[in-house]
Amino acid sequence: RHELDELIKGEKNAAQRIDFLTFQVNEINGAKLKAGEDKTLLEERTRLANAEKLAALADETIHAVSAGSEEQSSAADLLGVAARAMNNLAKIDPTVSDKRDLAQSLSDQLRDLARDLEQYRDAIEFNPKRLDQVEERLELIKGLQRKYGGTTDAVLQFAIKAQGELDGITHAGERIEELKKKEESLLRSIGKMGEALSAARRIAGEKLAQGIEGELKDLKMEGARFNVDVQQEESDDGAFVSDGRRVAFDPSGLDRVEFLIAPNPGEGFKPMVKIASGGETARLMLALKGVLARADRTPTLIFDEIDQGIGGRVGGIVGRKLWGLSNSHQVLCITHLPQLAGFGDQHFKVEKSINGDRTTTKVSPLDSESRVSEIMQMLGTEGTATRQSAEELLKRVGEEKSKLGNT
Repeated sequence: RHELDELIKGEKNAAQRIDFLTFQVNEINGAKLKAGEDKTLLEERTRLANAEKLAALADETIHAVSAGSEEQSSAADLLGVAARAMNNLAKIDPTVSDKRDLAQSLSDQLRDLARDLEQYRDAIEFNPKRLDQVEERLELIKGLQRKYGGTTDAVLQFAIKAQGELDGITHAGERIEELKKKEESLLRSIGKMGEALSAARRIAGEKLAQGIEGELKDLKMEGARFNVDVQQEESDDGAFVSDGRRVAFDPSGLDRVEFLIAPNPGEGFKPMVKIASGGETARLMLALKGVLARADRTPTLIFDEIDQGIGGRVGGIVGRKLWGLSNSHQVLCITHLPQLAGFGDQHFKVEKSINGDRTTTKVSPLDSESRVSEIMQMLGTEGTATRQSAEELLKRVGEEKSKLGNT
């Protein structure tokens, strides 16, 4: 989609861009550059500019090596004399044969050097016209390097890149049609998969609604109704679905899913987030987690003040539900309600204290006796009657748990 959008957008400025790229490509290609050409030309320019000096130096070297003068023999002649003397020496004393061979080799190499220098001198080109051509060529290359890159290789790479962009723009129409067909194919595939997912969601939503309504009934919300609302939003660039519409989508599919609740008989459905009653919210969240936990592999469920807005009678039911979840999950519950706390297999007391500007939280496990004391505090009174109430609550919960067979 991004490439397609860019191509369509680029069509507006295509003509101007084509002219510019064509000029750049033609300018570089017209120069017929070769990799490393500038280095070769610089070396040639140095030779052409110093042709007379090079010839003079070559003559001087040749004269010293092989020509000599009336006053002084050449190096080749002197080394030849030395080689002949070494040959005679080796005839008498074979131990210096290797030195004789070295002397002869040096003599031969010196004569080869003289011959090579003569060929080099004869090949030196005194050609002002060629020097002008080299200078002109170097100026052309420098100009291209200033515009398109610091080296000849960089200029050549620029031309390749510009040609690629030019080809892309020139064939943009074909590419646009190709991408449109590809996009349509993908959007139809997305629509097909999305519809299958939507159907599965609606089936799962019905099962979820039935399960939650059953849980709410247990939680003393007998008339409450729950619904999973699955809607789709039409979009001009969305996925194609079977009825011909185009539907918006995201990584989660085609649907906009919302949980709706009608807490009381006669009320219409409204979003969960708009439920006013804290007690209804707490029970609904428990029902929702309770049903989802049957398929949820999350090892630990945390309920923070699930008792908000509910009384002791419903608190006992909530406690029983939470305890039931502990069959397949570890359940952590933070509560101020004794009827709910009594269902915990383990009971911890959380205390906060302030020391200066620092707040400290302390979590302490409770044994049987301290648990009774904590339940008394949660009941809000003290005395023998309160202790008996706390003990009876824990005993009753314990018997109920044993009866249900959970340990």
